[in-house]
Amino acid sequence: MTDDTSDRNDEAESTDEKRAVVLLSGGMDSATAAYEARDRGYEIYALHTSYGQQTADRELECARRVAEEVGAADFLWVETGHLASIGASSLTDDELEVADADTESDEIPTSYVPFRNANLLSMAVSYAEANDCEAVFIGAHSEDFSGYPDCRPEFFEAFEQVVDVGTKPETEIGIEAPFVDWSKTDIAERGVELEVPYEHTWSCYRENEPACGTCDACAFRLQAFQRLGVCDPIEYAERPSYVDGVADV
Repeated sequence: MTDDTSDRNDEAESTDEKRAVVLLSGGMDSATAAYEARDRGYEIYALHTSYGQQTADRELECARRVAEEVGAADFLWVETGHLASIGASSLTDDELEVADADTESDEIPTSYVPFRNANLLSMAVSYAEANDCEAVFIGAHSEDFSGYPDCRPEFFEAFEQVVDVGTKPETEIGIEAPFVDWSKTDIAERGVELEVPYEHTWSCYRENEPACGTCDACAFRLQAFQRLGVCDPIEYAERPSYVDGVADV
């Protein structure tokens, strides 16, 4: 093990079992992606990065717990402080305020970390190639790429071409974004079906505990659960209703 997650399952395992790296942020989308990868028959290698975000400690704690719950074969934690040094994001720069949610905006939010996913996917591909993995899973979805340019389907398609060119000739690693055309509500519904332990996930941009309930990440998460009529199991300082005519459950 690279870190202190669950041991490799002793019973499993044929040497030809499929392996996949999952970018495990500690949030609900990546947790659902991990359970989706497992449901598709992959042995999971979880990669978590701390890049100077305000809730880094809580996200790491959640990522480790989800890795344990999903039975990951390995957990790699990498600190990528260069993204904080670069700045220009309210997640990493103390001089920029994390804005309140605006679920109708089509502007790129201040929480955008410049070209973050290219950095994370590069590390994930290195990890995958070193461990004979054939896929890298990322939990990006349609409501992400409306605001974050590095969450668009075209980005993942282009990055997969980079992987093809930049790895060993015998290496074949697919970039899997299974929810890229889905809404947050679709992801929550799939996660409930897969019994994802959402109580061990964290989405808030501002606080380690309780979640604020009013930043973009909290708003989209709460809205998804409210649309499903399912109670989000984490604690919030506020639980506004983000669905017209629907009170929080």
